[in-house]
Amino acid sequence: MNFGQVLTAMVTPFDQNGHIDFHATRTLVNYLIANGSDGLVIAGTTGESPTLTNTEKLDLFRFVAQVADGRVSVIAGTGSNNTRASIELTTQAEQTGVDAIMLTTPYYNKPSQEGLYQHYKAVAQATFLPVMLYNIPGRSAVGIAPETITRLAEIDNIVSVKEASGNLNTMTEIISKTPNDFTLYSGDDNLTLPVMAIGGNGIISVSSHIIGNDMQQMIQSFQNGDVNHAAAIHQEILPVMKAMFEQPSPSPVKAALNMMGIYVGDVRLPMIPLSGDEKQQLQQMLPPHKVKLHSAERFSPLNVS
Repeated sequence: MNFGQVLTAMVTPFDQNGHIDFHATRTLVNYLIANGSDGLVIAGTTGESPTLTNTEKLDLFRFVAQVADGRVSVIAGTGSNNTRASIELTTQAEQTGVDAIMLTTPYYNKPSQEGLYQHYKAVAQATFLPVMLYNIPGRSAVGIAPETITRLAEIDNIVSVKEASGNLNTMTEIISKTPNDFTLYSGDDNLTLPVMAIGGNGIISVSSHIIGNDMQQMIQSFQNGDVNHAAAIHQEILPVMKAMFEQPSPSPVKAALNMMGIYVGDVRLPMIPLSGDEKQQLQQMLPPHKVKLHSAERFSPLNVS
């Protein structure tokens, strides 16, 4: 299923008291839609999902879906390492207006491949929403094997996978053995162009908060056959992509957005904000015109409908 090419794994804005800031969320959603995002993934790792309650997640799903109003795809992160809990949150998310759900690989309890298959199958069969798998072995301790993804792709509403294994051979195998309408998205910003080259559909990105239009231009250039231009854009924006992960995410991207006047607040513990030195280093990596262009006045919640 095609959710677009550049999907943003959206941060969750917090106010000074650490509560979800819905005014800032409205501003952020409109900003992202105006700057290269075809879709938004809500309450993923970048959205600090481990620190959000289910009530907060559902309120966030509902609010973002209302603000987006069909302009882009809205995908809700409802997965966990508890199958029953994942089913419960998924069925509740059906009532919020989101377009699909994303299910992360069960973490910590390290299920077998058959356990992974049964987990995903159980959640998918409990919902009418399209399901995106999320393979991220670096965080979950286990990965979904290509043959397991191929089996899962036979289930009608399992339609896509976010692949953050970083393994292009694995991704090639998944693309070649799943139906043509089953889509694969890179989960690593720096692999966007290589994944497009092997037949992937796009990227679920952190950096697109900052360089979404550039990423769109890179993909469009590649699709139009101008590979050299696409490569040149990749080389130009790679330092920004790297900067977003110099410290544990989403601390750098939240700091960058704040520098650009898109105020999203700080992170919740156990994540911590960047230090003063880290902020200075990050600011040096941001294109100067980004900070000048996206002023606080232009994107203030009072000025964005």
